[in-house]
Amino acid sequence: MNVRALAAKAIFDVLERGLSLSVALPDQQQKLQNSKDKGLLAEICYGVMRQLPQLDKCVSDCLTKPFKGKQRILHQLLIVGCYQLYFTRIPARAAVSETAEACRQLKFNGLVKVVNGVLRNIERQKAPLSEAAETLTYNTPAWLIKRLQQAYPQHWQQVIEQSHQRPPMWLRNNQLQQTRQQYLQALSDLDIEASAGLSDDAILLASPKDVTALPNFAEGAASVQDGAAQWAATLLAPQADEVILDACAAPGGKTCHLLELAPQINLTAVDFDAKRLERVQQNLDRLNLKAQVIHGDAANIDSWWQGGKFDKILLDAPCSATGVIRRHPDIKWLRKNNDIEELAVLQQQIVDHCWTWLKPGGTLLYATCSILPQENRDQISQFLARTPDAKLVTIAQQQNPQDIGWQILPGQNNMDGFYYARLVKDQ
Repeated sequence: MNVRALAAKAIFDVLERGLSLSVALPDQQQKLQNSKDKGLLAEICYGVMRQLPQLDKCVSDCLTKPFKGKQRILHQLLIVGCYQLYFTRIPARAAVSETAEACRQLKFNGLVKVVNGVLRNIERQKAPLSEAAETLTYNTPAWLIKRLQQAYPQHWQQVIEQSHQRPPMWLRNNQLQQTRQQYLQALSDLDIEASAGLSDDAILLASPKDVTALPNFAEGAASVQDGAAQWAATLLAPQADEVILDACAAPGGKTCHLLELAPQINLTAVDFDAKRLERVQQNLDRLNLKAQVIHGDAANIDSWWQGGKFDKILLDAPCSATGVIRRHPDIKWLRKNNDIEELAVLQQQIVDHCWTWLKPGGTLLYATCSILPQENRDQISQFLARTPDAKLVTIAQQQNPQDIGWQILPGQNNMDGFYYARLVKDQ
């Protein structure tokens, strides 16, 4: 299969059908046998999502009329070709010829000359990509730029810049099997360069590795999890025999971390998405951990839970995921401005309902992978205002003790963007 044709299909699925790249890309990668080709496919797809507005304008400016209907995928194919010319070391001749061949594979034989001609034209001119508008300068939708300017007036450009960086690979050491220092040594023995992160189990790799190259990964010695996400279990601080709810648990990284810290807890993991919930069980099985996994709605616990109230609740709330754009650049194009208010309403419903299921004296840790105040600081501020028995407990790691929760920004200590607020219920 032609890699460029598969890339065009994946990008079409994201931009025209609204699929996430984490779904669309594996669908196309499975058609390839060669790991190098799979890597090139991922490089092209992720790269296009990072630079989309500039690439789209470059292609559109070179077309006498836009592609429509079934031919629309050829617009995505030209973007694929344009990305190769501007952002890869693939020889221009190969990039153009392979992309033109992809046009044949997509069964548009009559338009091969058009694709070839447009790319040849782009190659000859190789003009600087347009920065005529903020959306083009920052390769970010205007609505998100505006929200970031309001939230971070002094350094919104740096937030966007960090969101465009390639993400590092973090591991979570499984302390049930070895100490972090022992695992660092095991990595070193295989000439894998790594360093300790700020949280107790975090390990940062100097460069990403296939998990099959990691020592005893299949046996559960470590898991892949960003350094920011690893703080969830640490901040909730599970203790033996506590009854804990992991609300919105999929794909299960935080679920497993809680059990690695305290195997004797009584843990229930729930998620509304049945397919993603399968990942929770798969992660538990690989690590040989036990939890009650339930398909259900965290905003309607009454419908699936027959037990008593919980000692602790981890609420990793549904959010815009604007803190993990560097890891999932398609988020910029899948999210819309009005999604933020809709998500804030949903978050309010879930946190209010979960609170009723928390024991007096219990702790609820509210978390999102968002960097927008409407989902984080403002959400918790409003919750505290309407919930007299709730108290915000300062997190030691936050820079200003007066802040409402701990906002981690993309790139801060090499971590993704994340937010935490620790709430305790009056006795």
